[in-house]
Amino acid sequence: MIKNFFKKITGLQALEDAKVQALEEAKEAVKAAAISKAEAEQAKKEEEQAKLGPKERATAQGIPYVSVLDTHVNKDNIRNGFFELDWNDEFVLQLKQAGYGFDGDPEEAIVDRWFRQLCLDVAGSEGVDMTDRGAGYINVRKLTEGKSEVS
Repeated sequence: MIKNFFKKITGLQALEDAKVQALEEAKEAVKAAAISKAEAEQAKKEEEQAKLGPKERATAQGIPYVSVLDTHVNKDNIRNGFFELDWNDEFVLQLKQAGYGFDGDPEEAIVDRWFRQLCLDVAGSEGVDMTDRGAGYINVRKLTEGKSEVS
């Protein structure tokens, strides 16, 4: 009790209180800085993600991706043409798991099997009888990694 009285008279209590207050403020400042740093890192990550294209974003997230980049029609014979497809490794893995290919099969062959089946399914859903149609041939030409030209 005398000790507390002595601290009050000499001003030591006020110094101790100020010290405790300063420590609390420093702790809050450290917490705020940590939150700000985490928010800045998240904003930077989101900015980097925004710069990625759809394929790169899907690949970074481990999501299967396939897209039709372009459709080409032969101007001299409208019945001929091709689609330019783009895909990632995750899509090929998904096709393998669905039975469209096996390890060692070229990616283009796996995607081609899927695309042919997709076309048959679409035609069938529209009532087109696909059992006795001469389909000619399909030419697959690898353009770059993950891209092929199918005609």
